[in-house]
Amino acid sequence: MTRHMRGLLPRESENNGRHSTMDDLTNQEIVAVLDDAERLVPVARGDVYLPLLQGKVLANMFFENSTRTRMSFETAMKRLGGSVLNFTSIGTSVAKGETLYDTMQMIDGYADVAAIRHPRQGAAQYSADAVEIPILNAGDGAGNPPTQTMLDLFTIRQAHGTLEGLNVALSEI
Repeated sequence: MTRHMRGLLPRESENNGRHSTMDDLTNQEIVAVLDDAERLVPVARGDVYLPLLQGKVLANMFFENSTRTRMSFETAMKRLGGSVLNFTSIGTSVAKGETLYDTMQMIDGYADVAAIRHPRQGAAQYSADAVEIPILNAGDGAGNPPTQTMLDLFTIRQAHGTLEGLNVALSEI
């Protein structure tokens, strides 16, 4: 997550909501997000409708192909009562050479939050610096998307009941 999430999430973070990478989060913030995710499992399953984000708009800004990540953000937003604008660079002014800055400035006027997936590392932070709305890093180049890391940590915690005392190895395939 990047920028302030005021109005979207109930709590303030120590970093004022600027989270482009996992390094931007404290251990306490990670645990708090995982705790929130745990409480939202019934919503994620579709068992409970909780319109926390009713009236809010998410712009899914996907500059490279993705199925699971895009649909995950879209499903989460809709299950929390919000709406989604799906953006791809094909068939837009980006295809004609519009800059990332100009594209994000335009989106800033339409959405309350944006999830960005871009092939260039650092694009999420660049976007966050260009706009007032919060930016969610859905992957940028070789960077590690914090949303995927949080999902992995959530899955490990679900399987083991805790993250304390675990040794986790990460490798690139």
